Formats: sequence, structure tokens, C-alpha cells
Amino acid sequence: MSDFDAGYDGGHGDVDYGHYEAGQEHGALDQLHQAHGSEADYHNQFGVYEADHHASEATAFQHGTHVEFDQGPAVHYEADEYTNYSHDANVDDHVFAAEGSENAHQAEFGEMDALSQRFDSAFMNGTEFHGGQAGLGMASN
Repeated sequence: MSDFDAGYDGGHGDVDYGHYEAGQEHGALDQLHQAHGSEADYHNQFGVYEADHHASEATAFQHGTHVEFDQGPAVHYEADEYTNYSHDANVDDHVFAAEGSENAHQAEFGEMDALSQRFDSAFMNGTEFHGGQAGLGMASN
């Protein structure tokens, strides 16, 4: 910045006054923003929808006797005896609609924003005064 002052003549007769100022400014802005993140998840599900067990058993027992007798010219006699036994057993197991699922997910991210700005400015200011009638003028840029 610089100043120029034309001065004051000491109050004699006609008054002259002048002032001049000029300068420059320079500036800069730098900004950086960073963000990082990650996520992970895991899920599983397993199921059996139906499991059955069946067992059955059956036993049958029969006993019978037959007797026949004739007394005719020749005597006839007959005797029968019988036994019937039956045993059945049945076992069955089964599983119906067994299923499972499993999944995993992982994600990561990174983000960066950068801002860089430069600026320059210049200014100039001047004032001039001529005495007597109080004339005043101003110039600036």
C-alpha cells in the first residue's frame, strides 16, 4: 500500500489539499474434506419343516379245535386242532423340506472433496480539495 499526500499550504489565501492512496491484496483458500466408511453384515437361516416318525405293531392269535365222531358199521373218530399266530411290525422315519440359506455383504467407501481458490484485489482512492468556495471532489477505483 502506498500513500501520497500533496499537503496543505499553511492557510495562505487559496487552499489546495490532495490525498492519494493505492494498494493490492492477495489471498488463497485451500480446503480438503475426506470421509471413509465401511459396513459388513451376515445372515443365516436354517429350518426343517416336517419330521415324522411312525411305528405300528399288530399281533393276531387264533386257536381252533375240530372233533368229528361217527358210530356206524365202523366207528370213525377224527380230531383236529390248529393254532394261527401272526405278528407284524412297521417303523418309518422321514424328513420333509429341509432348507437353509446364508448370505454376507461387505461394502467400503471413500470420499474426498478439495477446494482451492485464489483471489487478487487492487484499490485506489484519491481526494482533492481546492479552497475558497469549498469545492470537494473524490475519485476511487
